[in-house]
Amino acid sequence: MIVDLPDTTVSKISRALVSVREEGGAVALGRVLTLIIITRLGAEEAVIEAANDASREHPMRVIVLMIGDGAQTDSCLNAQIRVGGDAGASEVVTLHVVGDAGRAPLESLVTGLLLPDAPVVVWWPDETPPVTAKTSIGRIAQRRITDAATKPDPTAWVAGLGASYAPGDTDLSWTRLTRWREQLAAILDQPPYEPVTAVTVRGAADSPSTALLAAWLRLALDVPVDWAYLPAEEWPHGIKSVSLHRDSGDIVLERPSSDVAILTQPEQPSHDLAFPRRTLRECLAEELRRLDPDVLYGRVITEGWELLGPPGNAKAQDETRR
Repeated sequence: MIVDLPDTTVSKISRALVSVREEGGAVALGRVLTLIIITRLGAEEAVIEAANDASREHPMRVIVLMIGDGAQTDSCLNAQIRVGGDAGASEVVTLHVVGDAGRAPLESLVTGLLLPDAPVVVWWPDETPPVTAKTSIGRIAQRRITDAATKPDPTAWVAGLGASYAPGDTDLSWTRLTRWREQLAAILDQPPYEPVTAVTVRGAADSPSTALLAAWLRLALDVPVDWAYLPAEEWPHGIKSVSLHRDSGDIVLERPSSDVAILTQPEQPSHDLAFPRRTLRECLAEELRRLDPDVLYGRVITEGWELLGPPGNAKAQDETRR
């Protein structure tokens, strides 16, 4: 069910939500959080779809806030309510703010729509303020989600995460690393338990996750990490490979294609692993599983990043290693 509310107010939207639930038989009981998505007009459907999919694991109220051009002479708030089959296991409220109405503090536009006594998560899927924790809407949230992969310069954005970090911050470029971190941790839990002496990480230039994986390995293993970006013609997207160097030989986890990885270890047969790139829905659902601060993420983008050092020239370094 979809209900359009043109030129409305927050109080009218709140009353309409109650009416829609009564008429459609939908209830708010069991909603575990409020997810606020701040995006631009025209980009909302993809993030709403991801939120609807994630809501099947985390029933929630989704508020999508779109701020129009402040130069417009008209000033109004247009809203839409989606429940039932159009909203997954959530209820979706879209707010399109036009003209001077967009100059009000953002939390004033959503406060009356928040679920009572439920955590608040804010997600900026594209355009993001420099310090999310200091924004009016960021201050009311337990978790604040950004995505370095959507930025014009992902490398620069990742490099600045530590300076702007506050407990509760996270970035989906970190969430995309979960499968890599799980696999590498499992490898190190197996015999011969020989210490790693150095690490090599390679990835595409559009992959901020490459830098975060290098910083995590530098922090976790306390060994030198040689990391670099590959040319687009050699590897177009995402992380390409990780090599753990030991005295007895190298352990290499490498993607020959975007959905498969090959694990090579000394004196063992190679293993093909299913390693597809994680979807937006998977990453969002994972972030919503925990609403306390991600302490490890905070250490990686501050302590780990300080220890890591800048990326090198991948071609020159690989030729030297050979």
